[in-house]
Amino acid sequence: MLDSRILISGKRKYLFGLILLLFISAICAAFSMTDSDDFDIARREILLRRIGHELLLQSGDKTSQVLPIKNIAENEYQISFENELSFQADSLVNTTQRLLAKDPLASDYVVNVLKSGKPGVAYGYAISKNKKDDIVTCIGRKQPVARYMINIKFKPTGINTATKGYLLGSLPFLAFICFIFLRSAKPRRILPDGQNTGVVTLGSMLFDAKNRKLMINGMNIDLTGTETRVFHIFASSPNETVERSRLQKEIWEDEGVIVGRSLDMFISKLRKKLEFDPNINIVVIRGKGYKLEIGS
Repeated sequence: MLDSRILISGKRKYLFGLILLLFISAICAAFSMTDSDDFDIARREILLRRIGHELLLQSGDKTSQVLPIKNIAENEYQISFENELSFQADSLVNTTQRLLAKDPLASDYVVNVLKSGKPGVAYGYAISKNKKDDIVTCIGRKQPVARYMINIKFKPTGINTATKGYLLGSLPFLAFICFIFLRSAKPRRILPDGQNTGVVTLGSMLFDAKNRKLMINGMNIDLTGTETRVFHIFASSPNETVERSRLQKEIWEDEGVIVGRSLDMFISKLRKKLEFDPNINIVVIRGKGYKLEIGS
């Protein structure tokens, strides 16, 4: 019952770590789309210049220029002109809708037409992805000649700058938490009889993993930490072949280095400590690994 609870707890931690890792990956993916957004915004400015160009042509002006597009606020741009012009309200609406339909980030926007040097909005309308929410007035009216500026404000999409900054700052912390959970949830071998930290009987010998001791014929034999870990694996599979690669992986992989001679050295040390009980020995299974043989 205790082993089941330990196993379930480990699985939950491991699952939480994976979810956290996926969350970090999603954030990284969101930031990776920045270049794509920058490209779309560059295309948007060209489309805005095209709007100004077509308005000049519609007013009969083929010589004056559309001034450089200004980014006057976040997601808001201004189209201005070299000379005065007039325009039909429905022509402006149709032109912006037709051209901005090519902008993947421009599903919702508000257009305000201002007169230079005069307060207030001379003309305005709102376009939405849901056509029922469009707000368009004064269709069919021609606006008088004046020096106009057209402000177009787009509805924000994706992750805004403040949120990006917050998420970017939290990434190192999230990565650290994920590492801790994944490391603590690494599956561990269960000793026989479910006594993970207790004393395990192997023939006439007792193995106390918690206190790093072997008790043979009334003698207490101390084990090092690594010797305990190696013998722990043997004790979990008595009289069964344990592959050499498994021992190397489970004992030394966490340290990032696997040295074959280190395993041989610890096996040799354990054999000497087991000499006090002739019924227990670690034998070599040629070409495979080792076996903890326990006689009667």
